[in-house]
Amino acid sequence: MNITELKNLWIQYQNQTVFGRYLPSQTVAEQLQFLKIPHDVVGYSESETPIHLLKFGVGKRKILMWSQMHGNESTTTKAVFDLVTMLMDASCEVTQSILSNCTLYIIPMLNPDGADAYTRVNANQVDLNRDAQERTQKESLVLRSIIDTVKPDFAFNLHDQRTIFSAGPNNHSAVVSFLSPAGDAERSITKSRVQSMQVISAMNELLQQLIPNQIGRYDDSFNINCIGDTLEHEGIPTILFEAGHYKEDYDREKTRSFIFYALVKGLTAISSNTFTANDHKEYLAIPENEKRFYDIIIREVSLKGQIKDIALQFTEKLSDTTIIFVPKIAAVGDLSNFYGHREIKGAKRAIRHYNDVVEVVPEVEMLKFYLNTELFSV
Repeated sequence: MNITELKNLWIQYQNQTVFGRYLPSQTVAEQLQFLKIPHDVVGYSESETPIHLLKFGVGKRKILMWSQMHGNESTTTKAVFDLVTMLMDASCEVTQSILSNCTLYIIPMLNPDGADAYTRVNANQVDLNRDAQERTQKESLVLRSIIDTVKPDFAFNLHDQRTIFSAGPNNHSAVVSFLSPAGDAERSITKSRVQSMQVISAMNELLQQLIPNQIGRYDDSFNINCIGDTLEHEGIPTILFEAGHYKEDYDREKTRSFIFYALVKGLTAISSNTFTANDHKEYLAIPENEKRFYDIIIREVSLKGQIKDIALQFTEKLSDTTIIFVPKIAAVGDLSNFYGHREIKGAKRAIRHYNDVVEVVPEVEMLKFYLNTELFSV
């Protein structure tokens, strides 16, 4: 499958009814009805919100994927509904190939309570991705039950990552990152890890043609409380997907397309068994993520007589049904080894209202605010 074919799939199947950063649990219910998707309610959240499981295909290879384990990480959920839109078209040759060789089990939203509140944690303030062993939460028990029932050959763990990450120590934002989690403290390269690395290598090869040098690899430090590490410990090839920041794409609609491409490529590689042609060492060559980015850096301003850089990071807050991006000062000093998704030349002017830098301004007005000369003394 080449880039042109994938782009045509994206144009044809992008789900126009799902968009933005805020995707509450109602979105899932609406999509199930809108697309007439066969599904089962496989359990309930701590607040008794239904958790749905979708099933597609009749093939021998079983793939389980889940999204929005963290409620404020919605980009991969959007891509999942793009994928589901494609899977619902029985006339699509790609769909036919995938579903004849694979059976897909999809949980589009594991943490509906967190999604409604736009928080990482669930209604009990528990991070579900640290609850894989104790399984104190209903959502964790639902996922574990599905894993034990399905016994997947591959697991896709779908997440968002913050805007801070670079692909290596360079001025390249990590638009998409992957991880083949370790299954032990020694980070052993086991058979299951090799398989997940091979699939990631196939997806990376594709995405490098679209966003060169903007694919990152997560640190594989072992934590048995994380679901990916638990599954790899059990010998289940697991792939962590992380949707990151593309330039000027705070709604992550562009990143969403790259996740869709990666999902389609990964599934076709597994369904055709062509992922085995990739050397897992290609995965190890993907640059590891580093924290080199801020949302805004104002370069070279005079602060109390000293020339410094000011870095601002957005925090995301839910206001009604809209996500507001609020700037907070994250660092002040020599930030020459860091990069801003937006950089503003301070031209060594003096800050007049230093405290006003943290003024709450909607993200769409952000650039105008910081270019306003009233911020600086004359």
